[in-house]
Amino acid sequence: MPKLLRGPGPGLITVAVLAALLPPATGAEPSPARALARQLNDAFVEVAAQVAPSVVVINVVSKPKDSPATHPFLEFFPDELREQMERHFEEKREERSREKESPRPKPDRQAPSDNGSGVVIRDDGYILTNFHVVESAADIRVKLSDGREFAATLTGLDSKSDLAVIRLTDPPKDLRPARFADSAAVRVGEFAIAIGAPFDLEHSFTFGHISAKGRRDVLPNWMRSAGAFDQDFLQTDASINPGNSGGPLVNLDGEVIGINSLIRGMGTGIGFAIASNLAKEVSTALIEHGTFTRSWLGIQIGSLRDNPDYAEMLKNVSAGVVVNGRVPDGPTAKSDLKDGDVITAVDGQPVATPADLRSLVSRKRPGQPIALDVHRLGKELKVEVRPEAWPEETEVAAARPRKAPAEPAEPAVLGLKVRALNRDTARKFGVEVQPGVIVTDVQPDSLAAERGFKPGDIITEVNHEEVTSPKEFNAEIGRAKLKEGVLLNFVRGGESGFRVLRERQD
Repeated sequence: MPKLLRGPGPGLITVAVLAALLPPATGAEPSPARALARQLNDAFVEVAAQVAPSVVVINVVSKPKDSPATHPFLEFFPDELREQMERHFEEKREERSREKESPRPKPDRQAPSDNGSGVVIRDDGYILTNFHVVESAADIRVKLSDGREFAATLTGLDSKSDLAVIRLTDPPKDLRPARFADSAAVRVGEFAIAIGAPFDLEHSFTFGHISAKGRRDVLPNWMRSAGAFDQDFLQTDASINPGNSGGPLVNLDGEVIGINSLIRGMGTGIGFAIASNLAKEVSTALIEHGTFTRSWLGIQIGSLRDNPDYAEMLKNVSAGVVVNGRVPDGPTAKSDLKDGDVITAVDGQPVATPADLRSLVSRKRPGQPIALDVHRLGKELKVEVRPEAWPEETEVAAARPRKAPAEPAEPAVLGLKVRALNRDTARKFGVEVQPGVIVTDVQPDSLAAERGFKPGDIITEVNHEEVTSPKEFNAEIGRAKLKEGVLLNFVRGGESGFRVLRERQD
């Protein structure tokens, strides 16, 4: 008799089902996804262990006269949190004041103190931090990750980059300097790790990503008033709070890619770190010279994109930096550069915004010639200029033009009335005699009035053609195409500038 094919019995089926439902036995291989997550977890742990010895807590006792009422970060806090945070800092100052009144010896001066962070950059005791952390310091104490504390002194300050270098007065031999990465190679989206002492919580470790690169014009008013203009920030969503200032932002290799400096609102995920390349450059100069010298061209500038009338007039250039005026006796006063020129590159490196131009020029050695690629009304030119050291204060002395007496009626061009500039007209308007024609009247609601021309302005060029008499002025205006725009170079109060007058389009 043939044998029947039989399936497994009920007992075998039950065992099979239970085996499928139960978790794998202990010792089974983890899933690939979980293994990958553990590898990433271990990577963060390794970075924390690697970088922590290079990060320090900085405690600053401020000079009495500089006793701060608020923390500089408060400018970026939402209004509803500002009062709460001010109370927090006031409570911390009162707490430290009570500690100073304990049986321990009192310091010679009683002043408020605050914490910041820093990163060791050399094994002989140099530490990089923010300018705003130590700018008013009367006494500086530095705590290492192992709890040891050391006194420190200021080596150099640079308000324009918000960077400072301090040095331990008696550095230990086992300091571990951090390694710096090339911030130009940082990619948006990569991991970013912040280490510091937010709210006195020492050596806090947070991570996120690089949200953007090359952020500019993000400085608050307190830094603008200090003359800060080095703005090359990495934006990150890694949690940064008061106390993180001066601490490092690092990559997954444990290399410093930025120095944490600013936040925009608590819990917003918007923080800013000074790019490591700038931080290295400035800190090296502060250690070697005690200061960081910048160069300037002595020109007033704006973005071509912000001047649509002029941009439409220039058909062959879409981006660049417009020379709006020049400082009298400045580095470019006697160069071939003219008001209205559009600078498109510095030594071959393209520039599209004033920040681009300042960043490149400021790092040039004073007196070293640089080549500017310039677009001038359809012509591509190379202009050589020699930048000079940035002055601490630039004072431009110029007499204010006095209101002119009534002038005989004469034909107005574009709403402007002009006369020859001689000793009599110069005396009436309180200006110096120079080549050009002087504006004696501006008709209300005219093109000239809309562009801000005033009596006493001295027009020196029309479309870069010099004019020295009303006849020449009117002739050049007659040759110009008002629909495309007319470029007028002028001098006001000793400073040069330009305006584009363009026929209104219906």
